[in-house]
Amino acid sequence: MRHVTILGFDYAFASAITGMSDLLSSVGVTWNYIQGTPIQKEFDVCIATLDGKAVKCANGLTISTHHDIADIEKTDLLIIPTIAGDIAQTLALNQKVLPWLVKMHEQGADIVSNCTGAFLLAESGLLDHKKATTHWGFVEEFKRRYPLVDLQADQMITTDGEIFCSGGGMAWFDMALYLIERYCGYDIAKASSKSYVIDMGRGSQAVYSSIPGKRYHQDERILALQDWLDSHFNEALSVLNLSEQAKLSERTLKRRFKAATGETPIQYIQHLRIESAKKRLESSQDSVEAITHQVGYENFASFIRLFKRFTNMTPSAYRARFARNNL
Repeated sequence: MRHVTILGFDYAFASAITGMSDLLSSVGVTWNYIQGTPIQKEFDVCIATLDGKAVKCANGLTISTHHDIADIEKTDLLIIPTIAGDIAQTLALNQKVLPWLVKMHEQGADIVSNCTGAFLLAESGLLDHKKATTHWGFVEEFKRRYPLVDLQADQMITTDGEIFCSGGGMAWFDMALYLIERYCGYDIAKASSKSYVIDMGRGSQAVYSSIPGKRYHQDERILALQDWLDSHFNEALSVLNLSEQAKLSERTLKRRFKAATGETPIQYIQHLRIESAKKRLESSQDSVEAITHQVGYENFASFIRLFKRFTNMTPSAYRARFARNNL
């Protein structure tokens, strides 16, 4: 049996603790019970906190703990749940946890983070020069704080050696199924997914993301241009058009836009157009070809390729999944 330690801290996302605990604790139990086969529990799960205190979760739920982290000498798997409160404050309050994370890793534990729990893992230095993912809505903040991390923002799950990260929100169940498959095999992971009626194999979180505001900068010319683009993104635009609108040379515009937003002007416009297309696919009955033209593209095939590159889905598949009349 493998020993699993879930790190608890105040303002964690409750289900990232309890859900992961439920799913892992039931491996070899629930499916076996349903099928009438002998129980063979695979994971022993405990919750540990700094000083052994109960966890006061962001939703107001208080979760009892099993151990003080100082009492955990060794574990096979260590899981860091989602930070659902103020990230900077949570990091500041849990600095004493960081050496323990490093110690557990040095002693051979696999380390897992869910969603914004990756901030705490990165704070320890264990993610430096390693692949990672986090919630798509916190990508820019993560990049600013941890430039040495190879952030794979679109990925639902990343693996790098003994370090595993899952993406936003409820991606803990994707990670749980991945871990079950890793340690127990595909058949047991599939049985767990059937027991709890959850899907396996969601490889990307890109389809769930929306373009961040990218306005956390002080360049007034670029901010004004972004405001203008909000209502003109679907027009035929070139860098020359944008430079004239911003009253900057093309070269200066490219440099300042990239510095302010992290994207080229054309990449930014593509994001705006794809976001607009997603909203239209969700809420209108217009054909995909009509939406192609509405958001500023003339070539239907090029739009399909671009949409799929941003979302990992075709427009038709996206509509089938997210259209409001399908809810």
